[in-house]
Amino acid sequence: MQNLKKIHDIDFHDCQNLAEFINIHPKGKFSGWTIVESGVPQGSVLGPLGFIVYINDVDGCATDITTMKKFADDTKAANRIRNEQDKMNLQQCLDKLVKWAEEWDMQFNINKCKVMHLGRHNLKYSYTMNGVELKSVEEETDVGIKLAHNLKPGLQCAAAAGKAKFVLSQVSRAFHFRDKSVFLNLYKQFVRPHLEFCVPVWCPWQEGDKLVLEKVQMKAVTMISGLQSKEYEDKLKELNLQSLQERRIRYDMMQVFKLMHNYDDVDRRQFFQTAGEESVRVTRQSSDALNILTTRCKTEVRRNFFTNRVAENWNKLPENIKGAGNIKTFKSLYDKIPEQHQ
Repeated sequence: MQNLKKIHDIDFHDCQNLAEFINIHPKGKFSGWTIVESGVPQGSVLGPLGFIVYINDVDGCATDITTMKKFADDTKAANRIRNEQDKMNLQQCLDKLVKWAEEWDMQFNINKCKVMHLGRHNLKYSYTMNGVELKSVEEETDVGIKLAHNLKPGLQCAAAAGKAKFVLSQVSRAFHFRDKSVFLNLYKQFVRPHLEFCVPVWCPWQEGDKLVLEKVQMKAVTMISGLQSKEYEDKLKELNLQSLQERRIRYDMMQVFKLMHNYDDVDRRQFFQTAGEESVRVTRQSSDALNILTTRCKTEVRRNFFTNRVAENWNKLPENIKGAGNIKTFKSLYDKIPEQHQ
C-alpha cells in the first residue's frame, strides 16, 4: 500500500485555507498533513474502509480451508477436521497468516488468538502461530455474543439476563413511583435491548433458558404501579406488551422476510430452499413459492438453528404477508395476527 500524503481533488476556489472551506469556527482547530507510513489511522472517517483495503488480500492465505470470515479487526478461520491432512491444511493457513502479517506489518496478537473445538467427535488437535501453541477455549465472546463449544445459547442467555437485571435495578432505585407510562418506556429503552440484542443468532429453545430471560421482564412488570391484573399474562395484556418469546418469533419472521426479499446483501439460498425453486417436488409444503422447505436434523442444535426453526412459523403466514411490499408493511400485517404469536 502506497503512502497517503495529500488529497488534491477538492476545489477550494477562493478560500484562503481549509478551515474556511469547511466552515470551521474561527476558534476551531484542525490537524496538519502527515505521512502515513504504515497501518491505518484510528478514529478517521476513511479509517474502516482503509483498513478493509489494507487487509483484503488476507483471504489468499485461506485457500485450503473451509472458511475465513473478517469483521473489522477480528478474523476467524475454520476448517472441517476429519483426518491429519485437514489438520495440516489449517496449520498451513495459520503459518501463511503469520507470514502475511510480517510482510504487511500487521502482526497478530497471539495472546488473543484462540482455538475452539466444535463437535462431539472433534479430534482436538493443537495449533501454533509463530511457534506459540494457541490456547484452547470452550467459550468465547464474538461481536458481543457469548459462544460455547456445544453451540447452545445458555451462556448468552445468562449474560444477557445479568446485564438486564443490573440496569433494571438501577432504574428502580432512581424512580420510586413507577408510573405505568414512564417506567414502561424506561424498561423498553434501557432494559429490554439487553435481552434481545442480536437474538435471531442465539434464540433459546430450552425452557430453562427461556425462563431466565422472561423472569427479567416478569420482575419489571411487577414493579409497575397501578396495574389491576394479578397474573403475568394478564399484566402483559393490560400493558399492551408481548412476552419475550413472542417477540423472538417476530424478530425471526422479520429476518426471514429480509432474506426472502433481498434486504440483506446475502444469497438466501445459503439459508433456505424455497418451494419456488424449479427442482422442488410439488407437495402441500410447496403450495406457496415463498414457503421454506424443512430438512431432517439429527441433533438438537441443528433442529433449533435459525434456518430450521423459522420454517414452520413462516409457512403458516398468509401469502399476502409473506409477499408484503416492504418491511414496514410486513410488520404492520404481522402484528394484526395474534395467533401467530403463540
